[in-house]
Amino acid sequence: MANRIPRVPVREQDPAIRATNFEEVCYGYNLEEATLEASRCLHCKKPRCVEACPVGINIPGFIAALHEGDLRGAADIIANDSSLPSICGRVCPQESQCEGSCVLGVKGEPVAIGKLERFVGDWKLDNAPATAEEIPHNGKKVAVIGSGPSGLACASDLAKVGYEVKIFEALHKVGGVLVYGIPEFRLPKDKIVAREIDSLRRLGVEIETDVIAGRTVTIDSLMDEEGYDAVFIGSGAGLPRFMGIPGENFNGVVSANEFLTRANLMHAYDGQYDTPIYVGQRVVVVGGGNVAMDAVRTAKRLGADATIVYRRSEKELPARQEEVHHAKEEGIEFKMLNNPVEVIGDEKGWVKAVRCIRMELGEPDASGRRRPVEVEGSEFEIPCDVVIMALGTSPNPLIAATTDGLDTDRRGCIVADEQGATTRKGVFAGGDAVTGAATVILAMGAGRKAAKAIDNYLQEGK
Repeated sequence: MANRIPRVPVREQDPAIRATNFEEVCYGYNLEEATLEASRCLHCKKPRCVEACPVGINIPGFIAALHEGDLRGAADIIANDSSLPSICGRVCPQESQCEGSCVLGVKGEPVAIGKLERFVGDWKLDNAPATAEEIPHNGKKVAVIGSGPSGLACASDLAKVGYEVKIFEALHKVGGVLVYGIPEFRLPKDKIVAREIDSLRRLGVEIETDVIAGRTVTIDSLMDEEGYDAVFIGSGAGLPRFMGIPGENFNGVVSANEFLTRANLMHAYDGQYDTPIYVGQRVVVVGGGNVAMDAVRTAKRLGADATIVYRRSEKELPARQEEVHHAKEEGIEFKMLNNPVEVIGDEKGWVKAVRCIRMELGEPDASGRRRPVEVEGSEFEIPCDVVIMALGTSPNPLIAATTDGLDTDRRGCIVADEQGATTRKGVFAGGDAVTGAATVILAMGAGRKAAKAIDNYLQEGK
């Protein structure tokens, strides 16, 4: 029986070797491995995996096509709901979404849905036609602000139904968080991200970089002067948060956002580039999410002894299980139930240690997780050269500040309904700009919902 076949393991770099390089950790499946893993799917009459997927991919359908050897059919099935399968297959938290709902996971290992999606996505990149079928324009223009997952998904869906779409990106490279936030060892930029974006360009989507919405252009100028019929804001959440503790102004205290941007977008890890980045001998990363794992594993690869400090227990870590597992394999130290209270500097103004206090878990808070409580008199110091704060991010307020009628909430996130419509007519938003920092697949799903809402809005004559 299919459910008696053990989950096919995925090949990975040896931890001792990969901790010294930025090459992709996971090699993925080959055709034989993918076909065997696909045979494990039970093809449930009511597939819970589909319900748990934020974009509703027909998971049993694409797996069945893969198992039958119809790779193009599998790719087409995924394409009905997802425009970035090679990316989502690598970075989405499948264990809490599709795979977390797989029936096989009740008593054993779920189907490796993410690895199968990655395999099909990579096959499509290698076998995609050089040119896309020309789609007649319908005479309407849509501007997309931001080239992260929500913007790319929105632009793709709109282009496929005939809209003239242009993406405006603030940075010099396209991809948003996919290029500045996620390390090369998790998501190769040239091999995967750049090729996914090339497929978007083949649909006729125009992309302009080095455009800061709210400065270079505004929502008003795009709509009133450049003739765009609608605007989608997918500008992400790139404004870092800090703790507000003494000593955060010492040299050597940086946000994970800055640290990862230097390493990923500006190639600081590559000796051929002059981008400055400092890790010293010892790095402490504060936080327990995926960004914290990315930062600490990057610091390790740059030669530092790297430590995670997190105020809750390992059970409450919000990072993907796979990333935590990989970090431990690579020699990352985890100091759970500890929280910084002060950064200590030397006479020259550089970090020399971080003072922490031990925590214990109390009653659950609003998130449902047990609230950490300080243990009185338990302070101790961790010697370090660099402290990286990975505490989450919020949207940059520039767009909202320069757009009349665009409401934001107390966190600075743009207010939008479930379909992405904002309080400003003709302006839609989605992804981290609306929710705050979240996952790639949730941002993609928001972009797709907004694309449908924009189409309905424009077809109804605004």
